[in-house]
Amino acid sequence: MSLTDEAGTRTVSAPARTARTVAEELLGRTLDALPASPADRPRWTVGGAGPVGIDAGDERAAQAACGVMQVHGRATGTPAPLVADYVSTVTGVLAAQGATAALLARAQGRPPLRTGTSLAQGALLTVTQYLAAATAAADDGDPPLPGSGTGLATLVTADAARVEIETLDPTAWAGFWRRLGVSPRTAGRGWLPFQTRFGTAVCPLPPELRAVVLAHPLEAVLRAGAAHGVSVVEVGETTAPPRLAPWALEPAPLAHSSHQAPAATAPRGDRLPLAGVRVVESARRVQGPMAGHVLRMLGADVVRVEPPGGDPQRALPPVAGGCSVRFSALNHGKPVVEADLTTRQGRDTVGELVSRADVFLHNWAPGKARDLMLDADALHALNPRLVYASASGFGSALGTVPPIGTDYLAQVHGGLAAALRPAGEAPAPSLMTVTDVLGGLVLAQAVLAGLLAREWTHRGCRATSSLLSAAALIPRADRRVGLSPLDHPLPTADGLLYLGAEARARPRDVARTVGAVGADSVGERLKSRSTDEWLAELRAAGLPSVVVCTDLADLATDPAFTRAVLPPDEHLPYARPATPWTFTEETPA
Repeated sequence: MSLTDEAGTRTVSAPARTARTVAEELLGRTLDALPASPADRPRWTVGGAGPVGIDAGDERAAQAACGVMQVHGRATGTPAPLVADYVSTVTGVLAAQGATAALLARAQGRPPLRTGTSLAQGALLTVTQYLAAATAAADDGDPPLPGSGTGLATLVTADAARVEIETLDPTAWAGFWRRLGVSPRTAGRGWLPFQTRFGTAVCPLPPELRAVVLAHPLEAVLRAGAAHGVSVVEVGETTAPPRLAPWALEPAPLAHSSHQAPAATAPRGDRLPLAGVRVVESARRVQGPMAGHVLRMLGADVVRVEPPGGDPQRALPPVAGGCSVRFSALNHGKPVVEADLTTRQGRDTVGELVSRADVFLHNWAPGKARDLMLDADALHALNPRLVYASASGFGSALGTVPPIGTDYLAQVHGGLAAALRPAGEAPAPSLMTVTDVLGGLVLAQAVLAGLLAREWTHRGCRATSSLLSAAALIPRADRRVGLSPLDHPLPTADGLLYLGAEARARPRDVARTVGAVGADSVGERLKSRSTDEWLAELRAAGLPSVVVCTDLADLATDPAFTRAVLPPDEHLPYARPATPWTFTEETPA
């Protein structure tokens, strides 16, 4: 099928080529599920820098300028690139979302929409929670997250196996370490940095814990995990992605009732493309709330179902204005209904919400929907037109008893623990929540695909995705990729500089421009002058490069990010990325 950009061609600049390929793949999958192709295709674009005022807009430059390298590199002490095209993949999903949302609006009577996004906007979206934490003024007395220091969570055994462990249960954690010979007090000191690594992107474990694993062979560590319900996964060198589709759609059973949920209101010309779409979200942590966040930014009304007393994540430091800023970053603008889903009254509350909704989404643990009697069959009986969307860690790909479905284990099983790090560096998951964010975006695209299919079939559907299926989207080489010295952030007299794509491809010209004897001495030469001075020299030589963000708080005050980052205000006391799409009505020829 032919998919055209704004100019009506398939030509794309090098910086956005991977993002465009991902977008075309996802749009093709979305449209192939329809009985017939829409007559009007949206025009969409993917740029490099977009509204961000930086010179170089390729994958690596966007990572450097927008804080991705800073977050990924925290665990090892310095900004570092994600080697695979992570930002490009995120941006490709965003482009597909914008185009699909435009198709939905068109199907409901709105004039054709042109949409666009960029690598820089995709990069900023991936650091949403970290940006919020970096820019919020915490409430008085709020204890800081234990994120000082460095350290990955990956451990090494006596027989040199690298392992990742996972549990969300402090009792299981204590039992695991007790079996390996660690005192309860020492194990307890490791629990908080281990659990909060999702927010801090570092894991400064007590050295005693690393030492005791190093004293045991892999088999003993595996037995300790099995005895206490702790997932233990060996981290290998493979970069191979799993052979999984990003999502699956299954039509709802034909309605046996005349009940129909009210149709979504067709958006007016001044409204976002999902205006009138109603979403009910029962989700925790990142993956599910990110999906709802994206749908809300596209114009949907999203209501959260939380347990009595509210989601416990609301108390996660740092707290500002009485709520965790990391939680608020993904959940602001969503009204809340509290319900105990283990009771008949709570389930009836969900049923009432769902009967008037277009979408229900959750990322519950496997089997929980059935146990709560809130699975797709139960809710389709209430609302046959419902798009029932569920996300998991691994779906059915790892059998009926999969490991705990969290980001870091998904990176291991998805080949990213090796693919995201350069050759010569030990494989380990990034402590930036790369699959949680991407998994939420893929879930949102599955919802959009389900809504679009409903416009054609007039039937609801079940949409499923997983962290693992999202990880499979990220393009990567068959072997681990090596980096040259010029592929890393380079120190200057007052900061760090990252060479743009053109500069990295022309090391001799870079050396000549900065007055170095050869490419090997560029790094030392750059230390002699300020970042801004070198950027000007490189720009004049046709080798545009960027400042490496070393403090996310700077993004809220940097003039280059004025149109892409919203500063703290009286309603939300932290900075956050602006909506990552533009939508413009097409004018008649």
